[in-house]
Amino acid sequence: MPAADQALRQRPTRARLAVLALVTAATVLNYLDRSVMSVAARPMSAELHISPAMLGIIFSAFSWTYAAAQIPGGLLLDRLGTRITYACSLTLWSAFTLLHGFAGSIGTLIGLRFGLGLAEAPCYPCNSRILASWFPQGERARATGVYSIGQYFGLAFLSPLLFWIVGNWGWRSLFLLVGAIGIAFGLAWYGVYRDPLQSTRVNQAELAHIAAGGGLNAKPAPSFSWGRMLRLLGKRQILGASLGQFCSNSALVFLITWFPTYLSTERHLDFVKSGFFVALPYVAASAGVLSGGLVSDWLVRRTGSASIGRKGPVVAGLLLISTILSLGFIRDNMVLIAVMSVAAFGQGICNLGWTLISDVAPEGEIGLTSGLFNLCTNIAGIVTPMVIGFVVQASGSFHGALAYIGSVALLGVASYLFVIGDVHRLPAEG
Repeated sequence: MPAADQALRQRPTRARLAVLALVTAATVLNYLDRSVMSVAARPMSAELHISPAMLGIIFSAFSWTYAAAQIPGGLLLDRLGTRITYACSLTLWSAFTLLHGFAGSIGTLIGLRFGLGLAEAPCYPCNSRILASWFPQGERARATGVYSIGQYFGLAFLSPLLFWIVGNWGWRSLFLLVGAIGIAFGLAWYGVYRDPLQSTRVNQAELAHIAAGGGLNAKPAPSFSWGRMLRLLGKRQILGASLGQFCSNSALVFLITWFPTYLSTERHLDFVKSGFFVALPYVAASAGVLSGGLVSDWLVRRTGSASIGRKGPVVAGLLLISTILSLGFIRDNMVLIAVMSVAAFGQGICNLGWTLISDVAPEGEIGLTSGLFNLCTNIAGIVTPMVIGFVVQASGSFHGALAYIGSVALLGVASYLFVIGDVHRLPAEG
C-alpha cells in the first residue's frame, strides 16, 4: 500500500507529545541551572563578600557567553543535528552548575558563569528546531507555551523547597543537587530523542499531519557567512521580534536574578517568606505562557492571520509588564506581589516571540535565525543585572531599577507595532 494511502487509513500516533515532554523537562533544567544563583545569592554574597554591583556583574556573566555563543550554537545545530547538540549542551551546562558548589572566590564564580552560558547557548535554537520539525504551524504556539513553562516551573513550584535546602544545608548543596540531576538527564536525552523521520514511535499518519502544517523541515542548512547573518538581521520581522524579545526578556532576567534579593532586602521579607512570595509571580508567568499559546493559536485559526495571532498577545503582554512602573509607589507587600504577578503573567505571554520567529525564519536557516534572535534578546541578560546592581549600589534603592524594566517594556510595544510588519515565512536566499 502506498505511504499516502496508508497514512489516510491509519490513526495518527501522538509521538510529538512525548517529544514535547522531553523538551519541557530540558527547559526546566535549563532555567533552574541558570537561576538557582538567585536563591543562593544572599548567603553566597555574605560568605564571599560580594557587593550589589559585583553581584550584578556575576549575574550578568552568564549572558556574556550565552549571547556571544548563539550564532555558533545555531550553526552547530544546523551541522550536527538536534540529538547530539542538545545532549552535549545539557550534560555540559549541568556539569558547570555542579561546579558552582565548589566556588571559593568571585573570579571562580564568574568563570563558571561564563562556562554555563556557553554550554546553554544551543538550547533555545534546538527547541525552535524541534517544534518546527515535530509540530504543524497550528499547534506550535501551544507547544511553545507548554515547554516555556519550564522557564518558570523550577522557581514557581520549587522555590519554598529551594530556600529550605539553602537554609538547612547551605547554598553550595543547591548547585550540587541540581547539577547532578541535569547530567543524568543529558545522558537520557541522547538515548531517547530522535527527529521525526528517524523516530520509531511515529507512524505515517502523524508524519502526514505534521508535514501538512509545514513541519518536517529537512532542507539542508546553507553555509555561514557574515553577509547572510546581516541579511537576516536586516529583515524587519527578525529585527523587530529580536528587539521586542530583548524588552520582554529584561523583565524575565529581573525575575530570575534580582527579584528574591529585592524581596528580602528592600521589602524586608525573611528567608522563608521570600521563598513563598517569590513563587507566586512565577506561577502567574506559567499561566501566561499557557494562555498566550492558546489565545495565539485560536486567533490564527479564527482570523487566518499569523500577524494578528502572534503579535496581538505579545503587545498585551508587554503592556502588562509595564505595570512594574508602579511598584516603587506601593507600600503593601501583598499588593506588590499581586502587581508583580500581573507583570509576570504578561512576561509569560511574550514567550510567543519564539513561535513568531519559527514562523518567519527562512527554510533551512532556523538554527541560524534562532541563534541570531536569541543573541539579540539575551543582550538583556548582560545589561539588566548590571544596570540593577549599579543602580541599587548607587542609590540604595530598587526604584530606578524598576522604572528601567517598565520603560523597556513600552519600547517593546513600539517595536511590535511599528517594526515587525507582516508575519510570514521569509524566502530562503542562496
